[in-house]
Amino acid sequence: MNDLKAKLEAVHSRIANACRENGRNPADVRLLAVGKGHPASAVEALRAAGQRAFGENYVQEALAKVAAIGDPSIEWHFIGPLQSNKTADVARTFAWVQSVDREKLLRRLSAQRPASLPPLNICLQVNIDREPQKAGALPESVPALAQLTEELPGLALRGLMAIPKPASATHDPMPSFAAVAELLGSLQDRGYRADTLSLGMSGDLETAIRAGSTLVRVGTDLFGPRPAQKRFAQE
Repeated sequence: MNDLKAKLEAVHSRIANACRENGRNPADVRLLAVGKGHPASAVEALRAAGQRAFGENYVQEALAKVAAIGDPSIEWHFIGPLQSNKTADVARTFAWVQSVDREKLLRRLSAQRPASLPPLNICLQVNIDREPQKAGALPESVPALAQLTEELPGLALRGLMAIPKPASATHDPMPSFAAVAELLGSLQDRGYRADTLSLGMSGDLETAIRAGSTLVRVGTDLFGPRPAQKRFAQE
C-alpha cells in the first residue's frame, strides 16, 4: 500500500512538474491509472490511496475487477480494442470508452447504453501516424465520427485519444502529439464541446503534456511491470 501511494505521488509530481515547465495548471491534467494485467487487489489498493479513475484494456478482465471491487465511486474507462460483440458489456459497465474508431461501434454503444445511466463519454481513437498494425480512425475520418457521436442518443463526445509512435533515435513523436491536439482544436472550432485530449503514458507523459494533453494513461509507473497475463477467449 505504501509503495503504491509513493508511486502515485511520484506520478502526480511528474505531471505537476511538466505542467509548470509548460505554463499549464496541473489541475487541468487528469491521471488515468491503467490496471491492465494487474489484480483487482492492486486496483483497490491504489483506490484506497486516493486514485478514482481507472482504465482497462480487456473486457472480461475489467468486468471481473468491477465486480470484485464494487465501488460505484470509481470512474471506469475502457481503453483497449473493442470488438462489436462486447459493446453491450462495455455500454453497461463503463463511464468512458476511449477506443472508438468506427461507426458500427458508436451505433452499438448508443443502442446498448441503459437509459438509466448518464451518457457514455466517448473519446475517438485516432491512428495519427497511420500505422497499419494499430487501431484508430484515420485523421480525415474523425469529423464524420464526431458528428455521428453528437447525433446518437446515450453518447457524449468528450475528445480524442491516440497512441503515437514512441520516441527513438530516428523519430521525434512531438509532431504527432501536436497533430492530435490540432485535430481536437479543429473539432472545438466547429462547435463541439470536446474537452479531453487523452495522450501520454508512463514513458512520454511530459511530451504529451507539452502538446496539451488533459488526460495521461499510466500503468507501469504505478503498478510496476505487468505480470504474465492469462488470455481471455474473446481477446
